[in-house]
Amino acid sequence: RSIPNKLGGVIALVMSIAILFILPILHVNKSQGLQFYPLNQILFWYMVIIIILLTWIGARPVESPFILTGQILTVLYFSYYILNPMVSKFWDKFLN
Repeated sequence: RSIPNKLGGVIALVMSIAILFILPILHVNKSQGLQFYPLNQILFWYMVIIIILLTWIGARPVESPFILTGQILTVLYFSYYILNPMVSKFWDKFLN
């Protein structure tokens, strides 16, 4: 619903699943847990809220305010997977 093009929607669907499989392979943080990465903790809760809101938007009718909200939340969902590794690397460099 958030992506008006069918091919774009299929690519987004495949990418949303592929990211979950690729993410553990790309994990190169110096520490395993998030307790040493306070910015990543904030990003984690940001992601939880985004997933809850995307679930809520998916149950709404396809109307004007819900379409735009879904598109914005979709961009924020994918931006998490770009921001999280960047913030981790920044925090590792900051601590050293």
